[in-house]
Amino acid sequence: MTRVPSPCFVVDEVAVERNLAVLKDVGDRSGAHVLSALKAFSMFSLAPLVRRYLAGTCGSGLYEARLGREEYGGEVATYCAGYKASEMDEIIALSDHVIFNSPAQKARFLPNVRASARAVQVGLRINPLHSEGDIPKYDPCAPCSRLGMPVSQLSDEVMEGVDGFHMHTLCEQGFEPLERTWAAVEDRIAPYFGQLKWLNFGGGHHITRADYDRDALVDFIRHIRASTGLEVYLEPGEAVALDAGILVGEVLDLPHNTMDLAVVDISATCHMPDVIEAPYRPAMLDEVTEGRLYRFGGPSCLAGDVIGDYAMAKPLTVGDRFAFLDQAHYSMVKTNTFNGIPLPAIALWNSDTDALTMIREFTYEDFRNRLS
Repeated sequence: MTRVPSPCFVVDEVAVERNLAVLKDVGDRSGAHVLSALKAFSMFSLAPLVRRYLAGTCGSGLYEARLGREEYGGEVATYCAGYKASEMDEIIALSDHVIFNSPAQKARFLPNVRASARAVQVGLRINPLHSEGDIPKYDPCAPCSRLGMPVSQLSDEVMEGVDGFHMHTLCEQGFEPLERTWAAVEDRIAPYFGQLKWLNFGGGHHITRADYDRDALVDFIRHIRASTGLEVYLEPGEAVALDAGILVGEVLDLPHNTMDLAVVDISATCHMPDVIEAPYRPAMLDEVTEGRLYRFGGPSCLAGDVIGDYAMAKPLTVGDRFAFLDQAHYSMVKTNTFNGIPLPAIALWNSDTDALTMIREFTYEDFRNRLS
């Protein structure tokens, strides 16, 4: 932690490769196409490594589709809740699958797909109307969700030109919720199996977690492929970089106001927005259950820029380094420069050889050039 600037994301390429090997094994044994979800982890310096293990990438719009095509190769599947007409032809040119969120968007842009020189397949995202999410605002099947067409609205007219169904209903979950979702939706979509070419079960699968029942997932996919004749796609994002990176920070000040406070150079608002949005409490390296308690907060002007309370084995001093765990996924892609707070640097570490490579350090120009 003393060999990198602060703040800094440090990603262990050994841990990422270990996750990728697990995902490849699932794909190889089940026959599924496993795509890396760039919305969760798009550290493209590792694209050559990802390319060795996975079938391609999935993107959430034009920029991620372009990143997937240019840096990663393989298959590119693109889904967006709402496409812009000005971007549609470029998205089609970059993608192998273009997945629409609604029948209206599909109908609007199907002529563009058919006019393309490339053989692009059309997907429709469906809402199975079966909730497995614990937090309503992260549940794509919650009442009034804008994500996907309710499966109850399927019709022959809706299905015109559709090659595959996409459903993304999970969040950091094991196999059983997927199995229950399939049981809830299978009969409703079965009449269209003869028309379809593939099923895409989206992301949210914690496949690389130690307690995930991967054998059950493999058997499940094999059964679906055999019984429906369709190809199966999975889009893990967090699973690619699970437990593969830390965010190193430094103590700036130690004021006291009723309790001990630690002002640090990591901001929840700027560097770990999910702490506020989810919310959740990131684990810290070497925190203890019994010790001196500090409330960690960032350097921004936002009163709510609070990361959490952490017990330390010994009192902190200004300049101490610390690290939040499991920050490679989502945190890195969500960073921002509110208050002019610098973006964390990005480093690649090899836990086998201890080799450390600085991938990028951000400067004032990165802050300035995104403004007017």
